[in-house]
Amino acid sequence: MARRVWSCFSSISTAVLYGSLSLFVSILHNVFLLYYVDTFVSVYKIDKVSFWVGETVFLIWNSLNDPLFGWISDRSFLGSQHAGVRISNPQVVLKRLQALSRTGPLFALSFLAFWVSWARPGLQFLVCLCLYDGFLTVVDLNHNALLADLAVSASERTLLNFQCSLFSALGSLSVFMSYSFWDKEDFFSFRMFCVALAALSILGFSVACWLLRQRFQGRARRDEEEDSVLKELCVGQAPLAQEKELTLGQYLKQLSKHTNFLWFASMNLVQVFHCHFNSNFFPLFLEHLLSDRISASTGSFLLGFSYIAPHLNNLYFLSLCGRYGVYTVVRWLFFLKLILSVIMLLAGPDQIYLLCIFIASNRVFTEGTCKLLNLVISDLVDEDLVMNRRQQAASALLFGMVALVTKPGQTFAPLIGTWLLCVYTGYDIFQRDPLQEVVRTQELWNPAWFSTLRHGCFHLLVFIPITCAFLQLLAWSQFSLHGKRLQSIKLQRQSASQELPIDMKDI
Repeated sequence: MARRVWSCFSSISTAVLYGSLSLFVSILHNVFLLYYVDTFVSVYKIDKVSFWVGETVFLIWNSLNDPLFGWISDRSFLGSQHAGVRISNPQVVLKRLQALSRTGPLFALSFLAFWVSWARPGLQFLVCLCLYDGFLTVVDLNHNALLADLAVSASERTLLNFQCSLFSALGSLSVFMSYSFWDKEDFFSFRMFCVALAALSILGFSVACWLLRQRFQGRARRDEEEDSVLKELCVGQAPLAQEKELTLGQYLKQLSKHTNFLWFASMNLVQVFHCHFNSNFFPLFLEHLLSDRISASTGSFLLGFSYIAPHLNNLYFLSLCGRYGVYTVVRWLFFLKLILSVIMLLAGPDQIYLLCIFIASNRVFTEGTCKLLNLVISDLVDEDLVMNRRQQAASALLFGMVALVTKPGQTFAPLIGTWLLCVYTGYDIFQRDPLQEVVRTQELWNPAWFSTLRHGCFHLLVFIPITCAFLQLLAWSQFSLHGKRLQSIKLQRQSASQELPIDMKDI
């Protein structure tokens, strides 16, 4: 019986195991994104100052922890290919899997800290956000880095990304299930639901990482044996000069000369801002643009659909990437975003069915674009390795440096969105003063004020994607890592990974 179970597990492909890790992240992260603000604002009654202080500290921590953890993880890989110590690819993969097996369960436990009131709301908000984001960062960095470490060819990376999208779509079902348990007045059922999700995530991380480690431990042992034999054969030879370890300043100087990285980071900053703007203001747009025109069940369907559709849509996008290349597909999506936004602007806020389609498609296509960009970062990892002749690809570190530049968009989205809404309409979502609340309620019943609020939301909905699409097309037109340039980089990385060390050639 045990052999049968083992043979069943061992027959699971590496791509499926890699993709399953996305499931164990997404079942928690989707629930977190949907409910953490509502929990602290409506249930724990956090005040406005504490909320913005928490978000500001979170902005700093969220931006710095990606390159920090990436540097800790990958600084030993930054030497050139002629350094004295050779690190094999299976050893790198094992290092990533060990980090995932440790931090994955801790990430699930930090998720549970949101749903029990154990301190003052302001303090709990700050501590929970920083803990959760710290563990999520380590998990994301190592999982994304494996995309570049497990495969080099575009087709293999597309397959890995396909499995991630498939399992992320399954993970989005937790959003639909959560509606049955969410109740601001009675939090017990929702807490038990979160405990069940966390337990599933812990079990999944442990099993998937263990199975993957079993596959690569044998390869790592063979590489170690080859290295030991090589050292014995090279006893009479002069040892290779050991390189000084690359400093952070030297690495940043190298990165500042990486033109494609700079253009990609500029484009991705706008993309991260737009993704989180859509997530943060989706319920607000439903309330003020569609609430009096559609039923509550239709609104719930649109919200749930907007979470699961990007993952399913990404399966189709990945097939297009295999045919036309990631660069071309991403450019098409930017043009599509611009065209749809202009059409919606010309149609106006009274075209309800068109408005429903635009609100949903805007989020779906934007999130779909975000999920394709890991493939582009993996290509940048290849280019960085070839340009700087590294002994191993510093995958996690480059993903972390991308996040350093782009993560501020995650915090700027709610800040800029609420500021623009307040400037155009005078509507403050944090206004809780009883007298002001009475005045605001009376104003809401005023048709002129309601019309102002509705048109302000509509212009915010339309002009943000128009501006983002224009800026992204401008940056993306300068990105040159595609076509023949990309093929050349991949050939050089593949030849470098297959190339024997210099001392073995001498023998």
